[in-house]
Amino acid sequence: MNNDPIVFQMEQAKGKPQSYRKTKQKKTCPFCDIDNLTDIYEQDGEIIWLKNKFPTLRDTLQTVLIESSDHHGDISTYSIEHNRKVIKFALHVFEKMNNSQKFKSVVWYKNYGPNSGGSLIHPHMQIVGLEHEDGYKYIHPNNFEGETLFDNGDVEVNIAQHPVQGYTELNINTLNKNNLDLWADWIRSGAKYMLNVMYDGRCDSYNLFFYPREQGGYCAKFITRFNAPPYFVGYKLSQVNDEITLDKEAHRFRKFFDERSKLKNEK
Repeated sequence: MNNDPIVFQMEQAKGKPQSYRKTKQKKTCPFCDIDNLTDIYEQDGEIIWLKNKFPTLRDTLQTVLIESSDHHGDISTYSIEHNRKVIKFALHVFEKMNNSQKFKSVVWYKNYGPNSGGSLIHPHMQIVGLEHEDGYKYIHPNNFEGETLFDNGDVEVNIAQHPVQGYTELNINTLNKNNLDLWADWIRSGAKYMLNVMYDGRCDSYNLFFYPREQGGYCAKFITRFNAPPYFVGYKLSQVNDEITLDKEAHRFRKFFDERSKLKNEK
């Protein structure tokens, strides 16, 4: 298998705003400055899909989906209704690009936190069309499988036993898109769980990747972001926690979701 890296164009990155870089200059968040946004493709209230103003990757179409007008918002803090709206809108956008037949592959992901690889705090997702590259060539079906903690035939949730990077990854699978609300609710709980419960709240960053699956399904995969393990950096070898730890995490996440659902129903 050839390793054909995506080319990062340094010149295009000049002037790109950075929320996490220490600077004495106070800059306006471009996603808060709605009146001056350009190249907007679609909009649904405060959710806006537009062309990335700083296309740093060669042979791609980079687009951004602004999730909320709340500069410090996140999936973990959205209302149930708004989160469902964001997930459905993003899915619509991804499928529109993916079905256009203009790209070899389309990838959809979200960065959150200072260690996630993102540049802006304001909540957003990225949907990127790759003209010549298969973005899924290193991904295998078993990356979406693991110890199941919930399965109702429409949505299946598991702790990955074959993670992409490791050590603990949450897979939230919609098997047929029949219940996108439930899928979005599990994704919302996954973000809350990763930031507040997993690793006793020491995780401040995550990546959320969305992968199309067979029969029209999708996997939403949460990966915590700390320093990447050397086995992955040097050899692309992922690591996974032992079976006892995975089982414990699966039970804790299921209990966490059930408790939040009970509180929602009591309101």
